[in-house]
Amino acid sequence: MVELEHARELLMTMKLYTAAELLDAHLEQASHEQQTYLHFLDALLSSEQMERSRKSQETRLKLSRLPHRKQLEDFDFSFQPSIDKRQIDELATLAFTARTENVILMGPPGVGKTHLAVGLALKALETGMVVYYTTLSHLIDDLRKAQTLGKLERRFGVYLRPAVLVIDEIGYTQLSRQEAELFFRLVSDRYERGSMILTSNKYFSDWGELLSDNVLATALLDRLLHHAHVINIRGQTYRLKDRLKAGIHTAPPVTISEES
Repeated sequence: MVELEHARELLMTMKLYTAAELLDAHLEQASHEQQTYLHFLDALLSSEQMERSRKSQETRLKLSRLPHRKQLEDFDFSFQPSIDKRQIDELATLAFTARTENVILMGPPGVGKTHLAVGLALKALETGMVVYYTTLSHLIDDLRKAQTLGKLERRFGVYLRPAVLVIDEIGYTQLSRQEAELFFRLVSDRYERGSMILTSNKYFSDWGELLSDNVLATALLDRLLHHAHVINIRGQTYRLKDRLKAGIHTAPPVTISEES
C-alpha cells in the first residue's frame, strides 16, 4: 500500500495526473488479465496521452472562436448540387494546409459558406492544428483599435500564428483606404506562410469597391488567388429549405461568379 501511494505521488510530481488517477484501475485490470509489466505501463501512459490530447483539442477549439461546431458530415450537399463534394472531400484531407494554399467560398447569403468553412476548420483542429476564426468586420475593428493603442504588431501576431485563419463575411462592409491597407498587410504577411479560408458574397471584380482602391484590391487578390481553391456556390439559401420542402414558392437562386 505504501508503494502504491508512493507511485501515485511520483506520477503527480511528474504532472501525470490522469495516470495517477487511473493507477488503481489499471493495476486491477493488469492483475485480472495477467498483463506483462510492459503492457500495464503502455496502457497507463496511453490513458495519460489520450486525456492530454483531448484537453489540448478542447483548449484549441475554445481559443479558435469558431461560431459553431457544424461538421462537414452535417452539410446537405443534395440541397446545393453546384458544390462538387469530391472537391470538399479533398480539402478535408487538409493537403491544402501543407501547401499553404487558401480556400475561398463564394456565394449569396445563406448557402452554407460559413458551415463549410467551419467544417474544414474543425478537421484542422482534430489533427492538432491551431485555428482562428474572425469576421472581416471584427478583424478590422480589432486591428484599428490595436493601432490606436500602439499594439498593432502584437495583434498581427494573433492572426499570423494560426496554421489556418478563417475570415468570414467579406463583402458586407466597405473598407476605408486605411482599413484596406491593414487587410492587405495581413494577406501579404500570411502569403505562402499559412492557409486562409475566406467566405465572400462579392464578385472578385467588386473587391476594388470593397477595398476603396482598385490597385490595392488587385495586389491583394494576386496574393490571395495565387494558391487558392475557389468554390462558387449557386443555390437557394438554407433558411428557405423547410419552405421548399413544404412547396412554398421562393425567388430564383442568386449566383456569384468566380471572376478574378
